[in-house]
Amino acid sequence: MADLVSRNWSPSAPNRTWVGDVTYIKTWTGWAFLATVVDCHSRRIVGFAIADHMRTSLIIDALRMAIIHRNPPHGVIFHSDRGAQYTSHEFRDFCRRNGVRPSVGRTGICYDNAVAESFFATIKKELIHLHPWPTLAHLKVAVFEYIESYYNRRRRHSSIAYHTPAEYELTYAPQRPKAA
Repeated sequence: MADLVSRNWSPSAPNRTWVGDVTYIKTWTGWAFLATVVDCHSRRIVGFAIADHMRTSLIIDALRMAIIHRNPPHGVIFHSDRGAQYTSHEFRDFCRRNGVRPSVGRTGICYDNAVAESFFATIKKELIHLHPWPTLAHLKVAVFEYIESYYNRRRRHSSIAYHTPAEYELTYAPQRPKAA
């Protein structure tokens, strides 16, 4: 797989370039894994999944959520690191069946997936490291609320002129012709 993004994190419209990654979170019952899909245009989290494993199905679940909720155009780019899940046949087949073009950065170069890494740094600082997580269920509720109620709708981002992701998509959305 090739790098189709080359660190161009500013596509001209939503649903052109998505990035994803997986991070791990400690709970009292063991490790949890959070997979995300971020729209590079608005920095909105458009898909995510949390599980007690890091199998390919976890990242497919996050990407499936993004596809269902966003209905992207055929050929949307999904960029990630070269993790085994992202380069697996199962993942590539899922992308092909859903009109997604997979893209990967260079091995071991975190800057090639900077948008995804930046989100993980933010959520860990603003949520994950502030609380103990008794169970996976507690973590799932908190992450859902953080992403859907705060991060996408109220948290301002310097990279998008201090708008929230939701505001930015409304403000900078391509103008559609009005029906006659």
